[in-house]
Amino acid sequence: MRRIFDALISLLFLLISLPVFLIISIIIKLTSKGPVFFTQMRIGKNNELFKFYKFRTMKLGTPNVATDKLQSAQSYITPVGKVLRKTSLDELPQLINIIKGDMTFVGPRPALYNQYNLKELRTKAGVHKILPGVTGWAQVNGRDNNDDFQKTELDRYYLEHQSFVLDMKILVLTAFKVLRAEGVLEGARGSSARSSVSESKNVPM
Repeated sequence: MRRIFDALISLLFLLISLPVFLIISIIIKLTSKGPVFFTQMRIGKNNELFKFYKFRTMKLGTPNVATDKLQSAQSYITPVGKVLRKTSLDELPQLINIIKGDMTFVGPRPALYNQYNLKELRTKAGVHKILPGVTGWAQVNGRDNNDDFQKTELDRYYLEHQSFVLDMKILVLTAFKVLRAEGVLEGARGSSARSSVSESKNVPM
């Protein structure tokens, strides 16, 4: 039932947002060299890899690692990329992933193929058994401020308390977080921030 709901709603959103897709695509092509979409292999349900879609916000040649691992991440971000990332509009193409069945609206954020520590932690916690989401409990409880252990524990909480009510709560909180651009760290400067966070709270993400 959830799969049907996801497919229908994401298809509806995709059709409604087509003008936005077109405008963003044109701006990306006019302001930087490279493709409109950024694709990357991510870890999905049961640790199977899938092709993940986003609007490209980084320059060609950017190292293929999580943004918070980059030194001077701001130097890699395109002019329009800053706006897309702050507003989370770069995530819109993930509607394609939902239609394909790779993702759902609410669930653990899909890890990069080379985030081995996060993959191991999630597997031990059983989190790998559910579809990754566009947003999740971890995203509304710290997002980039959390380390791998914190992310996993928050994802475990979602796994053990999944419900329609919790999903709606996460979606509403996500909207507020996006509007306020909370929890977004760009570059290795996030490392020190995460260290202080992990020292001051014991809630895993």
